[in-house]
Amino acid sequence: MGKGDLKSRRGKINRGTFGASRPKKEANRQTRKAKMGLDKK
Repeated sequence: MGKGDLKSRRGKINRGTFGASRPKKEANRQTRKAKMGLDKK
């Protein structure tokens, strides 16, 4: 486990990706949905 491990948090940070071990913040997801017109409110 480390920087090269794609399933670990440290590996995600190193790669700059997101996933189950490193989810994006909920607030950012809400604003992105609104910008893209996917918000159904």
